Amino acid sequence: MNEDRARVDELLEIMREHGLDALRVRVGERSYDLVLREPAPLVAAVTPNEPAPRGDTASAGSKVPSATAKAVTAPIIGVFYRSASPGVEPFVEIGDRVAVGQVLCILEAMKMMNEITSDYSGVVTRILPENGQLVSLGEEMLWIEP
Repeated sequence: MNEDRARVDELLEIMREHGLDALRVRVGERSYDLVLREPAPLVAAVTPNEPAPRGDTASAGSKVPSATAKAVTAPIIGVFYRSASPGVEPFVEIGDRVAVGQVLCILEAMKMMNEITSDYSGVVTRILPENGQLVSLGEEMLWIEP
């Protein structure tokens, strides 16, 4: 356990020295996936006492998708960006109609910018991650209602 911690600390130091934001290393039977990210500012979240009724996906506050909503999930681990660069309009907003193949967001992984496109046509009813947030493989990012 202490050996693993020392190895992780060494790898983190190498990442900082070389300006890397992600690193994957395999040593024998062990595999290490490390991702550095800027500390997120503390934000207070206000949650309503009653959950939104099922099927109410028209508002950003809905926590449960309708039975027909399609989830767009992260195909890789990466940092979620709503626009191509800071100060530029987001690719999509809640309420926007999207088409198959339309760019929805960008996931940055290992300094590579990966455009995530829609597999569905419909209306964006929810955008789950915050801009600049790290998302995991398979994590829901957007809901699209046909």
